[in-house]
Order: sequence, then C-alpha cells, then structure tokens
Amino acid sequence: MAETTSNGAQSVTDHALERYIGNTIRELRQKHGLTIAEVAEQVGISRGMLSKIENAQTATSLETLAKLASALGVSLATLFRNYNIPAGSAQLVKRDEGMEVVRRGTKRGHTYHLLAYDQGPTKLFEPFLITMDDASEVFPTFEHPGTEFIYMLEGAIEYRHGQSTYRLNPGDSLTFRGDIPHGPEKLVALPIRFLAIIYYSTLPTME
Repeated sequence: MAETTSNGAQSVTDHALERYIGNTIRELRQKHGLTIAEVAEQVGISRGMLSKIENAQTATSLETLAKLASALGVSLATLFRNYNIPAGSAQLVKRDEGMEVVRRGTKRGHTYHLLAYDQGPTKLFEPFLITMDDASEVFPTFEHPGTEFIYMLEGAIEYRHGQSTYRLNPGDSLTFRGDIPHGPEKLVALPIRFLAIIYYSTLPTME
C-alpha cells in the first residue's frame, strides 16, 4: 500500500490512509467486542502485526485487508468508504430559531424567518419561512432578481404573479420569475405558513 519518495520517505497521503484504515479496523473490532488475538487468529497473522496495522506502523497487502474485512463482517470497500471525503460545512437552524427579518409587509401580519444566512458577500439563495395571520392585510407587491419557489405548509392563499392568480393549499408549490410583480392576493384560510426560496442568478439588492 505504501509508496516512497525518491529519498525513501513514505508519502504523507499514504500515511494518512494507513492511519484511517488502522482506526477503522480498530473501531470495527471494538464494536464487535473482538480482541486483537481473536481477529489475528481468524486472519492468519500475528497479534503484533495486527497491532501495527491498527496503529499505522506498517503497511499491509490488499489480500490481508480483505481477510481483515471478512473477519470483521464487512466488505473490503467498507474499509475505504469514508476515506478522503470532504469535511463539508452545513448550517443547522433548529425549529423556531430562524433569524426574523424585516421586509415589506412585516408590520401587517407577515413574519419572515430566514432559515439560512451568513453565506458570504454573494448570496445564491435565501430560504424564508413566512407566516401570515392578519386577514385585514393590505398586501405588498414584491419584485426581485432571480427565481422564487413557494411551498405551502398550512392554510390557503391566493397568490398573484403578474396578471395571474393561483390558489395554494397545503402541499402545493409555485415557481416563478422574481422580477415580475408578485405577492399575496387573498388570505383564504388562516393561519398561513409557507416556504419561499429565492434563487438569485445575479447579486440581490437590499429591499
């Protein structure tokens, strides 16, 4: 498994792989309550060799790794499954913890909770949870760059886009261009909650 450089030193990447494989084997062995001696006997290697493999102190062949995987009840591919996967960067917003933001209509029964934020200077999208509870609302009209997607969660609403009006019930969705005037036309059944996700093809301007 290990490669060496021109001066005989083992490459950093290969050593990282051996550490990963060693840790994976140890975790699987301990998960199944097996001792080093028990696994080494099944595989046909010494306890010292298995200890060195687990501690990334030696390289081993794919044949031995296949035997180790079998002894641990997994496939050879499973030993490598999570190697070199990017760490990623996910943002979790718990229920009722979305950032409340002020937009046109906020003071007239609209509540906007932004469900993802701090995405850097260029935002690609903005997901909102919107709540409406005021039947006497005077509805604002919105225009913005990009595309908007609405998914109805609760209640019923008539939503205008340009010259057309759409009745939205729970489970219904509506996708439209954001640069065409749009907004609520009539609140049919309260309370109303829906997701509104705006995808920007260009940098948005502040409303």
